[in-house]
Amino acid sequence: MIELKDVTVFYPQAKEAALKNVNLTFERGEFICVLGPSGAGKSTMIRTINALQPVSEGKVLINGEDLSKLSENKRRQWRSRTGMIFQHFHLIPRLTVEQNILTGLFGKRNAISNILGLFNASEIQKANEVLRQVGLEQMTDRRVEWLSGGQKQRVGVARALMQEPEVFLGDEPVASLDPSISRSIFQLLKNIHENEDLITLINVHDVFLAKSFATRVIGLSDGKVVFDNSPETLSAENLETIYGSTPQD
Repeated sequence: MIELKDVTVFYPQAKEAALKNVNLTFERGEFICVLGPSGAGKSTMIRTINALQPVSEGKVLINGEDLSKLSENKRRQWRSRTGMIFQHFHLIPRLTVEQNILTGLFGKRNAISNILGLFNASEIQKANEVLRQVGLEQMTDRRVEWLSGGQKQRVGVARALMQEPEVFLGDEPVASLDPSISRSIFQLLKNIHENEDLITLINVHDVFLAKSFATRVIGLSDGKVVFDNSPETLSAENLETIYGSTPQD
């Protein structure tokens, strides 16, 4: 369970807080989409959960433990159990699909093995299993720079899966993809979420995707939670509160 209790985040020299007194609880099994305009605090919230952004006030609790009270080593361990999926993929173009996926193990291995790129048979086998899960088993040795955007994001999902995560975090993971590919990536994420019984929290601008896949939708505006309910209850009035005007689906 993840709890944000009275979380406020100030960035240096900013006039206003990026997050303002946020109180949220996320449970295993929830597939949560976070809506909000640019600058609403969506990325900041994910960074606080991933122990990359310290809070200015309040607490982030992971199964009851305060992230701010953990040692740096413990925070790294938490990040290693948190699968992060990025808008711009954050892959290494000159490496193969398999090599990129294996980097998902770096947080659980010693630095020398990582630098030398040494992986044992069980790690290679796990990478091949994950490739099958994301439908890229025929592309093991293909360099990532030769892949389409949708294929690159599947590699990003596979890399996160290699971590055997408790949590999936996505920061606009389909913003650069066309609608049909975006939907296929969301379906892949939903399938993995259900199979692995994860907490999944995804920032997204596409209201249609949120309504189609989420079990819960959170709306952020100006750093505050202005909506938190099931997707079925998300109305035009709610969207106007979140965005200031109703976005197109």
